[in-house]
Amino acid sequence: MEDYVRIFDTTLRDGEQCPGAAMSEDEKVEIAQHLAKMKVDIIEAGFPVSSPVQFKAVERIAREIEGPIICALARSLKPDLEAARDALKPAVKKRIHTFIASSPIHMKHKLDKSPSEVLAMARDAVRIARGFVEDVEFSPEDATRSEWEFLRELVEAVIEEGATTINIPDTVGYTTPQEYGELFHFLKTKVKGADKVIFSAHCHNDLGLAVANSLATVLAGGRQIECTVNGIGERAGNTAMEEVVMALRTRKDKFGVETKIDGTLITRASYLVKTITGMVVQPNKAIVGTNAFAHESGIHQDGVIKNRQTYEIMTPESVGLTSNRMVLGRHSGRAGFKDRIIRLGFDPKPEDLDNAYQRFLEVADKKKEIFDEDIIALFQSETRKMGVEEKFELISFEQTTGSEKTPVSSLTLLMDKVKKQSTSEGDGPVDSIFKAIDKITGLFPLLSRLVISPVTEGTDAMAEASVTIEYEGKRVVGKGDSTDIIEACAKAYINALNRL
Repeated sequence: MEDYVRIFDTTLRDGEQCPGAAMSEDEKVEIAQHLAKMKVDIIEAGFPVSSPVQFKAVERIAREIEGPIICALARSLKPDLEAARDALKPAVKKRIHTFIASSPIHMKHKLDKSPSEVLAMARDAVRIARGFVEDVEFSPEDATRSEWEFLRELVEAVIEEGATTINIPDTVGYTTPQEYGELFHFLKTKVKGADKVIFSAHCHNDLGLAVANSLATVLAGGRQIECTVNGIGERAGNTAMEEVVMALRTRKDKFGVETKIDGTLITRASYLVKTITGMVVQPNKAIVGTNAFAHESGIHQDGVIKNRQTYEIMTPESVGLTSNRMVLGRHSGRAGFKDRIIRLGFDPKPEDLDNAYQRFLEVADKKKEIFDEDIIALFQSETRKMGVEEKFELISFEQTTGSEKTPVSSLTLLMDKVKKQSTSEGDGPVDSIFKAIDKITGLFPLLSRLVISPVTEGTDAMAEASVTIEYEGKRVVGKGDSTDIIEACAKAYINALNRL
């Protein structure tokens, strides 16, 4: 068995459980395509039994994504396992990931089951799953608060039934690196058949230890880490994939193994997930934060100028950042724009390139210098519109506002190709423009989340807006960008309405 750390990416399953991070089917496929380019080993595409939408997304990823193993989650229940089997049918390489709680508190208060009942259910689930696929992963949920001897018995039983990967989840982010490493060592040395399976770590970040805990298992013989891009996920999030990958690569002298991930695609993965989910990355976030390779201290700057290794333990290029960014402007032609798109790692379709170039010209009239980050935002914004029916389209808007005035917005929309106009007051500029849009569309959804973030620095920076709305039981996320913050918000709101 080849000795390296497998990356099991659960951005599309566990990451999506982060409040406000709902993704459309097309967006999940877009992320999965990039994960495949990065050479992720396993993509956990979703939880098929949970809803028809989840089932369809898993099935489509199984059909369209080549390279990684496509995995579906299932409880230790036959209907769950059958739904996972059916959703994974189109996949060339497939895995069913089944789980059941193993801690005393979960067995008693959540399952109302005895340890012997849980053991029997786990055996049955793995036996059924193994009848459907050759690759079966088993997780004893809340493993780090489970009794070690029961955990040993449970893991041994599912290996007997054909489990090929054993995941030991720190479901509530409770453990510490030393303790987690000792648990892995205990299971690898005490469980019969341990040498036949891959042991995996799945950590949550409630105490800020998810990455440290995951890395501790590598030293104890673990060879799979379950993680998400940007560390998104429930509560405080999951293990951050980019941090694990670069820690193993930078400190191979300590760990002795690393992953097969193409690190040069890390920054784009981070940006893609950030823009799709609307989950902003903190500036001081390791590896992908905007300050990760910034040096403000004079002492640091002097050292970096003389030798980058004085204050940089990895290069910006190793995670996909270009140190010599090309600046484009209004006089840059289509050829230069296309060349830059290709250099940034995209494979543009002619229609996508045309739409993005037109937006580029519009932005270039308002912004003196356009940087790589602006171009990425423009291009991904235009390609993401593909497949979304443009029922509503912003034509123009005007606002009056001030410290002594009630904000008023007047705007013109195309609604089913017919121009409509409306004016509305609001508690603020954004509120007034949203209310004016509501008047025209007649929808009046609940706004549950609004995030505005700059793409680059400066007063003329491109702004990205992410809007989450809820309407008649549906939740959708809309995106918009502009050098004008209000326009970005309006575009994001209209994009969300179109997605409805």
